Amino acid sequence: MMDKGLENFLTKQHAEGMALAAESDLVELVPLRSWPPNEYLAVFRCRGLVRARDGRIVGAHDFKVVIRFPDNYMRNPEPNQVLEWAYPRNVWHPNISDKAPLICLGRLGPRTELKEILYQIFDIITYKEFNTLDPLNPDACAWARQNQHRFPIDRRPLKRRQVDLQVEHVAAAGGGHP
Repeated sequence: MMDKGLENFLTKQHAEGMALAAESDLVELVPLRSWPPNEYLAVFRCRGLVRARDGRIVGAHDFKVVIRFPDNYMRNPEPNQVLEWAYPRNVWHPNISDKAPLICLGRLGPRTELKEILYQIFDIITYKEFNTLDPLNPDACAWARQNQHRFPIDRRPLKRRQVDLQVEHVAAAGGGHP
């Protein structure tokens, strides 16, 4: 049986995560397994980088991460239990391992919200953020230091910007109808 505090947290995360996905053209969130969901597949359709078979660093547009909220998430989450890089395996980023399905967001504290995790992953994929002090991929880190002028790779916001349009009816000259 699930702890009531975790259940309430997961229910809130589902509502807020799905709302963010509905307001974004760049992330799709797929709940997996139980209710309330404690596992998601996040599909990012933004620009990021991969290393091609011939060694070139090229653009890509489809990235997948599994996000899990284990039973200990409210007290002491282990980042390796929470995040798993799923696709593509040849992703090119200092904070994403090229050898294991690891992604590092930095500090992942207890109760870190799903939408915050989604924003952090997005910022990593698009090179808005990267760690050069303790990288998971040292080769990508060396490359990133030399190519900072290219970042961010994708400048679009994760959440669509709201446009507030106000329409006013203007009468035609001479008092006629438009």
